[in-house]
Amino acid sequence: MSDTFEDTRSLLQSFEEQLLEQSVRQTPNTVRQLLADEFVEFGSSGSVFNKQEIVDALANEAADKDPFVRSTSDFSVQALSQDVILITYRSVRAHIVTGQERHSLRSSVWKFIDGRWQMIFHQGTPTQGC
Repeated sequence: MSDTFEDTRSLLQSFEEQLLEQSVRQTPNTVRQLLADEFVEFGSSGSVFNKQEIVDALANEAADKDPFVRSTSDFSVQALSQDVILITYRSVRAHIVTGQERHSLRSSVWKFIDGRWQMIFHQGTPTQGC
């Protein structure tokens, strides 16, 4: 585990931001390393997804011809225990051509498993722009 809470905070924020990058999303092995085997996501659609479904969905996203830029703000990191961290933040997904934006509040739970941090839960909740 990282030496300090600030080190852990920086590392996990970096992981969250990586998962929003198209180059990472298109690399199933990288996504698999960041998501725990027991990973669950509550999607903004109300659907529930497991690790493999998310890996597949992100890989298939690459086939889409609609380019998006994703950004984050208002990161909050809270230790729930020594090896479990809750991260919350805001995200914006903007279409490069149309400029249309989708805003959401996001929460992730990360757990230190077998010597590395992995996401075990994620939820994105649509919200109005700030």
